[in-house]
Amino acid sequence: MSQHRSLKGASTIAARRNVLKRFERVEILKKRGQWKEGQKVIGLPKTKPDV
Repeated sequence: MSQHRSLKGASTIAARRNVLKRFERVEILKKRGQWKEGQKVIGLPKTKPDV
């Protein structure tokens, strides 16, 4: 019996995620120079993943 395509492993998924984790958003803001040291991590601005 074959496995359904939605149950395949994460390694086969090539799509980019639209939602980032908080630490990923902070890293992107640091790269862009929009992050100030000591800034709260609650209520971060929306960020799009870098291409």
